[in-house]
Amino acid sequence: MEKLLNIQELSEILNVPKGTIYSWTHMQFIPHYKLGRSVRFKPSEIEVWLKKRYCKGRVTRKIDINTML
Repeated sequence: MEKLLNIQELSEILNVPKGTIYSWTHMQFIPHYKLGRSVRFKPSEIEVWLKKRYCKGRVTRKIDINTML
């Protein structure tokens, strides 16, 4: 069994505030486990969750000439 991460550990890994992690869990946005009053995260599930949110950047910049006027 892999070690579960707590809020502080996940916050450091993702480089986001702990409050953001709490909000994501409250909104059911991020996969998590509720153990009594504690919240834990499975690293492999977080990795899959992150990969689903991958956005490939554009090769070129799209310029809208209408906004330049």
